[in-house]
Amino acid sequence: MLEVLTGFIRELREAGVPASMVESIDALRALSVIDLSDRSAFKSALAATLVKNAGHQPVFDTAFEVFFAHGRPPPQAVPPPPGDVSRPPSGEGRGGGGGEGEADRLREMLAAALAGGDGEALRRLARMAVDGLAGMEKGRPVGGAYYLYRTLRRLAVDELLEELAAGRVGGGLEGALRRDELEAGLERFREEVRDEIRRRLVADRGREAVARTLRVPLAEDLDLMHATRVDLARLESAVYPLTRKLASRLAARRKRLRTGRLDFRRTMRRSLSSGGTPVDPVFRNPFVSRPEIMLLCDVSGSMATFARFTLQFVYAMSGQFSRLRSFVFVDALDEATPFFTRGVDFETALRTVTAETEVVWLDGHSDYGNSLEMFRDRYGDDLTTRTTVIITGDARNNYRRPRAETLGEVRDRARAVHWLNPEPRAYWNTGDSVMDAYARFCDGTYEVRNLRQLRDFIEMVGAPRRTPPPKRPPLPNAGPDGAAARPATARGRAGVPSDRGW
Repeated sequence: MLEVLTGFIRELREAGVPASMVESIDALRALSVIDLSDRSAFKSALAATLVKNAGHQPVFDTAFEVFFAHGRPPPQAVPPPPGDVSRPPSGEGRGGGGGEGEADRLREMLAAALAGGDGEALRRLARMAVDGLAGMEKGRPVGGAYYLYRTLRRLAVDELLEELAAGRVGGGLEGALRRDELEAGLERFREEVRDEIRRRLVADRGREAVARTLRVPLAEDLDLMHATRVDLARLESAVYPLTRKLASRLAARRKRLRTGRLDFRRTMRRSLSSGGTPVDPVFRNPFVSRPEIMLLCDVSGSMATFARFTLQFVYAMSGQFSRLRSFVFVDALDEATPFFTRGVDFETALRTVTAETEVVWLDGHSDYGNSLEMFRDRYGDDLTTRTTVIITGDARNNYRRPRAETLGEVRDRARAVHWLNPEPRAYWNTGDSVMDAYARFCDGTYEVRNLRQLRDFIEMVGAPRRTPPPKRPPLPNAGPDGAAARPATARGRAGVPSDRGW
């Protein structure tokens, strides 16, 4: 039992669920006070101690069903439906899939079980259907979804529901309730088939191998550059819970910073009333500033998905910053801040940005150099020592002149410049990527390929300062155009903020 539980926790960690050693010990303690024969209580105890995020619950459920799938006795014979007493159900074709006659008999028995609401018969029929129709072979590297599809397709369960509804369901409220009962019974049958297939795969391949096959990445670990339509829906549902979590963390940080440094002079003056004993120390009121953000997003075709979620995530966090402005660019740059006002639906705002912003100047291919020059010329006067500039893009400039010195001028006016690149770091500076040319003028360059990394970066940017940033002196070795030649630093390249802070 302990070995199975250890493997289960290891699988959760490999799937991305943060189950710590302390939480694992808590899980063992919880199991010591419950009835282990009660499967529901057993699962609830593990979930209560190991799962901290509702988005991790599906991963927990899948791993639980794999590691704690209990065995069952051999299937019992199910009485054949009326009118078919001559041929009892058999296991012909077992392993390779039964014939059409067996599928028809199982289908008739399934219809009778659904009509009668017999849950135990549904469970037995699920085992018989897998035994006779799935065609499972030992050692064959096929996932459970294939066997599930094969079984349900041969039974034609969707057509069966329509046939039952047409022949046995009337109209009105009673008919609607009866149809709902049939749909619920059919869904229960699907779950029983899925569970039976999973149990047999575990018996054949082992828990760890099946768990790896069924493992689905967490929403925060999905690659933003290559998300499918299903992945996009999962990502959208995960964005706002993450922003609420970040908001609470940032608020807690600012609360801890309400007490500034000790004011020694005022403390000693107040101590005169207590005979010189400083029983009531006095602290200075700290200066806690929230950063101003200017976000520049590459919205070209290759960056569309990443730009969408960058805008959505940062827009949802706009309440945490004193000022947030958004800009979009391809080979020209335009401001998108007015389209993301409060009360405007994000999807509507995104469509408006796509239709009304002027981001194409020449041929619609990315030109970071021209876009940065437009940003400097139009909005450079708005940059202050409170402004953090964040650029999101892959730095693929289509072999055009990068004009990186322009970013150096922006850096001289702002508090910090950070670059978020959704490509793997190994791909930087390959092909038409000019990431190194811009990295020289950045306080940090970061590989941000998923929501987890984006969340960590936004949390870091939102960390408040205790004191106002000092006025930055002019950098040495400035050229005639005012841009300072800043050498590349290992700290910036590694994604670590420089000593200049936020």
